[in-house]
Amino acid sequence: MLANTLRAIALLVLAVALAGCSQFVGDNRHNVPLPKALVDRLAAIGSSPAEPMMIRVFKQSSELEVWKRTGSGQYALVKTYAICKWSGGLGPKIQEGDYQSPEGFYDVTPGHLNPKSAYWLSFNVGFPNKFDQAWGRTGSNLMVHGDCKSVGCFAMTDEGVKELYALVRESFRGGNRSVQMQLLPFRMNEANLSANAASPHLAFWRNLKEGTDIFDATKLPPAVDVCEKRYVFNRTGAAPLDPNGACPVAPLSTMAAL
Repeated sequence: MLANTLRAIALLVLAVALAGCSQFVGDNRHNVPLPKALVDRLAAIGSSPAEPMMIRVFKQSSELEVWKRTGSGQYALVKTYAICKWSGGLGPKIQEGDYQSPEGFYDVTPGHLNPKSAYWLSFNVGFPNKFDQAWGRTGSNLMVHGDCKSVGCFAMTDEGVKELYALVRESFRGGNRSVQMQLLPFRMNEANLSANAASPHLAFWRNLKEGTDIFDATKLPPAVDVCEKRYVFNRTGAAPLDPNGACPVAPLSTMAAL
């Protein structure tokens, strides 16, 4: 009798323990809440989980930054995550199977969230975008995910991707339609560009720098479009541009945007 009672108590304790361990795994892992420390950090900068956000990736230093809109209307840095692994070298992704992590300006939308990823959680960066398509570049399933393995993706630790996924999820739940991702080779300053002056990608990187300069000066993500197979930022006019067509005669210049 006593043995049966003890066995029943042991099974009950085990069931409770397993329930606690599995609260946010399996099909429910995508609902893991933001850690209190991160929510407190958002409040400290005058933001909240529901506010718009932007992500910046720097390949060379393996850093991923999360920026959120604050009460001032400008964006502030929330947290910097170490990228566990990315693949390829500095420069854009060209074709499917080149194992290259992409570079450029991308939009993550709600449909890009993958709550049942084989790599804990993941979201698609949006490659190929309008710019990539204009250049005939190919690739699929380019993600930010966990598990620290990459064949063209940006792999985080599982703990890191839990927070990132939750931040993106809460921004969408706040009514925001997209999260801008700036995927960059390195911090876009003249010293780094000069150090890579011999690269065949220099002109492309200088085009990216036009957009990053706008954000650095205004702390507002630039509006992005493509014409003449290059990125243009904060242009006037509402109609989307033809990525292969001529740019407007007098687009809003980068300096004017600043």
